Amino acid sequence: MPTPNHAALDFLLTRRSRPAKTLTTPVPDRAILITLLTAAARSPDHGKLEPWRFIVLEKPALSHLATLVQKRGTELKHDADMTDKAIAQYANADLAIAVISSPKPSDKIPTIEQTYSAGAVCLALLNGALASGWGANWLSGWPSHDRTFLREGLALKDHESVAGLIHLGTATSAPPERPRPDVEAITTWLTE
Repeated sequence: MPTPNHAALDFLLTRRSRPAKTLTTPVPDRAILITLLTAAARSPDHGKLEPWRFIVLEKPALSHLATLVQKRGTELKHDADMTDKAIAQYANADLAIAVISSPKPSDKIPTIEQTYSAGAVCLALLNGALASGWGANWLSGWPSHDRTFLREGLALKDHESVAGLIHLGTATSAPPERPRPDVEAITTWLTE
């Protein structure tokens, strides 16, 4: 029989993201971030391609991005509520990590598998932060899919995209538990 890690399993069975709007200072310092990024980089990566990278967004960068979101919302003629919500995601944040999906050319590893790996990095970073006692939330939003925003704000190349924005900080409150999937209802057992 394998030796279980009960603490890790208990964490995974009870983990709960903290809403980004409830996060405040202090935020993890650079040494803590390096540890969290190192843990995230241990995610499954078929072919050892490292088809992702990180952009650490500190407060001044987030404020700059909020201004760009406002500009792009106007240019795209998004309604005010949609634009204001996206602006707040950047303007009200103190620290976020943009996990960038950056697929590499490969004859063996399809792009979709590289994209999945970037998603795994997002979850590992989120869980690593939560396990370390920090508040964390994985967000995206329309600016994450706007090529002009990605090029002007984050200097992404044409083949790159945002897999997720992981907001980090000190949680000001614990959110209530929410309904979880009925695992039996979504599981099929194939025995033959």
